[in-house]
Amino acid sequence: MPMLVRVLAFAGVIAVAATQVPMLASTYSEHAAKPAPVEAVSLAAPKAEAPVSYGSVQLRANAGGHYEGDFTINGRSVHGMIDTGATYVAMNESTARSLGFSGVDLDYRYTVQTANGTSKVAHIKLDRLEIGTIRVRDIEAVVAKDNALSTTLIGMSFMTKLNSYGVQNGTLLLKQ
Repeated sequence: MPMLVRVLAFAGVIAVAATQVPMLASTYSEHAAKPAPVEAVSLAAPKAEAPVSYGSVQLRANAGGHYEGDFTINGRSVHGMIDTGATYVAMNESTARSLGFSGVDLDYRYTVQTANGTSKVAHIKLDRLEIGTIRVRDIEAVVAKDNALSTTLIGMSFMTKLNSYGVQNGTLLLKQ
């Protein structure tokens, strides 16, 4: 009986694979028919951000595939990483204090679920957040304890205030 089960399982795998081979072959022939585009490679270090036109910024992916840049939050420079999985702009307590938020402003009463587990955060409102020629006002943000967050995350509370954003050829384009 076990031999019959193995034979049926093997036959099932072969049947599924047979349905996928024609699609794979046509996809391969489409890509094989045209040569891959050649991109110029610069040996200089890539710029983190480059204005494209008024109200737009390009961010190149770093070696880890993340999009980072130098932002200005409430008039102060902060390095941040775009995180479309984060509901809010998120920063640690040290960064919030450097932006002028005091212990009175930071009430850690909200529980959030993060990729690293459950954490307590304080809710704040940022007057403005800028990158390049993009300027956004009144952004919801959260503050986590220093040991819970090591970098500033630029989440969807900022991203949804843009007209558009998208990735093409390893570059994230933000448009206001």
